[in-house]
Amino acid sequence: MGTIRYRAAEVHGLKISYREAGPTDAPTLLLMHGFPTAGHMFRDLIPLLDDRFHLVAPDLPGFGQSDMPPRNTFKYTFENLAETIDHFIDNIGLKRFAIYIFDYGAPVGLRIALKHPDRITAIVSQNGNAYVEGLSEGWNPIRKYWEDPSQANRDALRGFLKPETTVMQYTHGVSDATMVSPDGYSLDNFYLARPGADEPQLDLFGDYKSNVALYPAFQKYFRDHKPPLLAVWGKNDPFFLPAGAEAFKRDIPGAVVRFFDTGHFALETHASEIAAAIRDFLKG
Repeated sequence: MGTIRYRAAEVHGLKISYREAGPTDAPTLLLMHGFPTAGHMFRDLIPLLDDRFHLVAPDLPGFGQSDMPPRNTFKYTFENLAETIDHFIDNIGLKRFAIYIFDYGAPVGLRIALKHPDRITAIVSQNGNAYVEGLSEGWNPIRKYWEDPSQANRDALRGFLKPETTVMQYTHGVSDATMVSPDGYSLDNFYLARPGADEPQLDLFGDYKSNVALYPAFQKYFRDHKPPLLAVWGKNDPFFLPAGAEAFKRDIPGAVVRFFDTGHFALETHASEIAAAIRDFLKG
């Protein structure tokens, strides 16, 4: 096990915090977190891979230790998140890298792949969706807000920001909830409880429809560039269905799909198994 360093880079006046481990001359794996977490979701995975890979896990703007700029100075859209991380990548000097995409990290990472296809060496998708069939009925309240962005429909989504909902995301579909450390969801709830944190998150719920609109572009990228792709999927995820993992093989016939008997936050229960799958997949 090597040393994890906790750093920060400046992007257009914003502090982007990130954790970094492994030899800088090793193949790079950029770890992209989702909602409502941050780079700390990789706390168990990084030590399992840092002998073989250079690992970089940034916190998105508004998440974790990165700055949470006011909404009147920063537009909370996935396009803006991707642009910020794209500049972050340049600022810390990454040239070619694999991406690990989870949840929100998928539309952010895949936007970067669309812009810089030659930089992407491989993709590991852990419940990182790019297909309509991967969206469960759990998205219905958010879909309603896409279709009618009224204040009432926006307010109806505040339940997704409640502490008990975060715990549910971590424990739903897990056969033994005692395997799930409270560290991750407790830290997520701490960040969600910060003054002003709710409105940016509601903005991103509303903007998620822009990701669905880009699914055809993401799928064309898969067909045109055929990036090596490994899907490691918690099969009991209440939001992203196994069909979303299987669909990768439609556009990348050589894609490897592995299912694990767990939920959305698969690393909480299966970090060792996922690390082994990544090592085997990226050994070339």
